[in-house]
Amino acid sequence: MPGATELLRRITVHPDRMHGRPCIRGLRITVGDVLGMLAAGMSREAILRDYPYLETADIDAALVFAAEQADHPVIAAE
Repeated sequence: MPGATELLRRITVHPDRMHGRPCIRGLRITVGDVLGMLAAGMSREAILRDYPYLETADIDAALVFAAEQADHPVIAAE
C-alpha cells in the first residue's frame, strides 16, 4: 500500500470545483462522498463498481485524509 504522503497527493482542493471541498484526483467526487458511502456500509468493491473511474488507492486516500483531519487538537473553551 502506498504511504500516507503519496495517498494524500490524490486529494485535491480547488475553490472553483465542488465549492472547494476536498476531491479525489480533481474529479467531481468528494472525500465526503467516499466516506459517506463507506459509513453507509458500502463495500470497497461496490464503490469501485458504481464509480469505475475510482481506484482502490482513492478510497485509501479518503480514509487517510479523514484520519488526519480528525487528529487536529481541539481546544475547549471554558
